[in-house]
Amino acid sequence: MDTYRSIISKRDTRSFSAQPVPEDVLHRILQSARMAGSAKNAQPIRLVALRDSARKAELAACGQFTPHVVSAPLVVALVLVPELGVVGAPFSIFRGPFDAGRAAQNMMLTAWEAGIASCPASMHDAECAGQVLRLPEGHTVANLVAFGYPAGHDANAGTRARMPLEEFVYWEEWDKKTP
Repeated sequence: MDTYRSIISKRDTRSFSAQPVPEDVLHRILQSARMAGSAKNAQPIRLVALRDSARKAELAACGQFTPHVVSAPLVVALVLVPELGVVGAPFSIFRGPFDAGRAAQNMMLTAWEAGIASCPASMHDAECAGQVLRLPEGHTVANLVAFGYPAGHDANAGTRARMPLEEFVYWEEWDKKTP
């Protein structure tokens, strides 16, 4: 599947089969996150991969709208590491989450190319998530991504249509619809 086709066909999936993610695909998913760009190549994130059901359930309890985290065969937490900001500059609360989003999108598209669905999740209780993952002080979970082969009908699939491109893009200034 080419990149564009992968982007326009991928949808978040919250219903997964129990089939595990193959090791070679897992490696590619994690590698694609590692290769994501970051501001000044500071690489301010680390990953915590989870397959243990009990640990996933504990982590899901730290968020809202996270039941899919428990049933996913693989969950990856993207952790912000504060001391890995740009050399000579303090860690930015804006740069780290952006870089984590870049890594998450790389992982989700890599997985989708292999037929593995995914869905990101937010951790609404950062302290809880940090305790579950035993993170060092100051480290924070930016987000999670649940991965697995899709199973059955996803009740949330296709509930909201995408707006037309003409409504999505402005040209040169706000509310200018034509180039």
